[in-house]
Amino acid sequence: MNPDPAPSPLTDEERARYEWQMWVPGMGEIGQGRLRDTTVFISRVGGLGGVVALELAAAGVGRLILAHAGNLKPSDLNRQLLQTHDHLGKPRIESIVRRLRELNPHCDITGLGENVCEDNVRRLVAGADILVDAAPLFQERLAINRAAFALGKPLVECAMYALTAQITTFLPGRTGCLECQVPEVPPDWKRQFPVFGAVSGTVGCLGAMEVIKLATGLGQPLADTMLTMDLATMRFRRVAMRRRPDCAVCGAGDFGEG
Repeated sequence: MNPDPAPSPLTDEERARYEWQMWVPGMGEIGQGRLRDTTVFISRVGGLGGVVALELAAAGVGRLILAHAGNLKPSDLNRQLLQTHDHLGKPRIESIVRRLRELNPHCDITGLGENVCEDNVRRLVAGADILVDAAPLFQERLAINRAAFALGKPLVECAMYALTAQITTFLPGRTGCLECQVPEVPPDWKRQFPVFGAVSGTVGCLGAMEVIKLATGLGQPLADTMLTMDLATMRFRRVAMRRRPDCAVCGAGDFGEG
């Protein structure tokens, strides 16, 4: 992204709310204004994506478009921090939107009770500046990856399994893409897998920080780099990633509003 260098001035209420984070070197009112003017789409808003959404709403992102289908189950409650026990059996997206609005009523939130697929992905992400993939299924992840590169939108890719997690940022026209690394859906991957909320929450916070960097121009995003972590041993590693020249999604290198 190329953040707008001159967003509109903040209100007094915004200055009071975000004062402490505007003290971060390089942020200031301009950075906060850029964040307020950014729209972020998140695919799945559970244990991982819910923390991304929570941190972005708290930080003052202007608009969140959130896609998550299905009703709340007891097994969701060990990690999905935007849910509550009394919401069991009801649509997850209702609690997601309610809790985020309670946190920050100034954040414009659109909740969509559907999951990403090839048929709906371009419609779902059309109004977003930055995309976040927190989906558990590779069908969803590859669909949003293809849409991101077709439309020229940055994609923050987050994933976790048991006590491990990883995160990277794909920038159309600059980096490779998810399909370079995973050209097709792994045949043995299942929807349900071992998860601690503390692990999904860790990578969720990092995903939110990647979005904040992209929106404001702070720091350096994880472009061409995957950060992997093993929380059992607290070992973190940066892995260089390269574009695959024959990749059907990013190999051509021609991206835009297609």
